[in-house]
Order: sequence, then C-alpha cells, then structure tokens
Amino acid sequence: QVRLVESGGGLVQPGGSLRLSCTAFGSFRSIADMAWYRQAPGKERDLVAKITSGGWINYAESVRGRFTISRDNARNTVYLQMNRLKPEDTAVYYCNAEITRVLPAVSDYWGQGTQVTVSS
Repeated sequence: QVRLVESGGGLVQPGGSLRLSCTAFGSFRSIADMAWYRQAPGKERDLVAKITSGGWINYAESVRGRFTISRDNARNTVYLQMNRLKPEDTAVYYCNAEITRVLPAVSDYWGQGTQVTVSS
C-alpha cells in the first residue's frame, strides 16, 4: 500500500511564504512525475507545478516566479516553496505522484490535502 503524506500548510499574511512537503510511504519500485495541485472553494482542481523524475519542471502561469517545486528522490519527497503569497493562492493543496508498484503498471496517488490560507 502506498500513501502520500503532506505537511506545511497554514495561515499566512499576503506577501509571506510557506513551504509544503509531501512524502511517499509504502512499498513501490519507482516514482515518475510528482506534482502539486490546488482547489479553491467552488472551483476545479488545477495544476500548480509538476516535476519529472529527470527534473523537468512546469508551472502554472499564475505562480511562475513565486513558487518553486523541487524533489528529493532519496527521500521520495516533493516540496513546494511558495513566496510572495497572495489571497488568491488560498486553496487546499494536493500532492500527486505517479508510482510504479509492480511493473509495468503506473498508478496515480493523491495526498489528503493541506489548507493554505493567505489573509491579513
């Protein structure tokens, strides 16, 4: 069984910073893409940033230049450093990972979500 465990959300003032972490636990062979999504109340879940196993990165236009995604493959962990936060960044942030348990199948896994609230 595989699970993704997130941490690092909270309440922050506009202009502040937060760092989210997500670690994959369980028995598996490898992790391909890792990503962060977010979902605001009444809206769809949208991609924030994605990083491949080879380090290729893609950002949503709304966070480019403010957020940084990184990963530590030895720790099976992905991070999201969020700087210059804005009220519109308020959402539940979800970690996502493409994980291979048994070759050749690749499955999508999601974390439980962590709330980020940007407010004065």
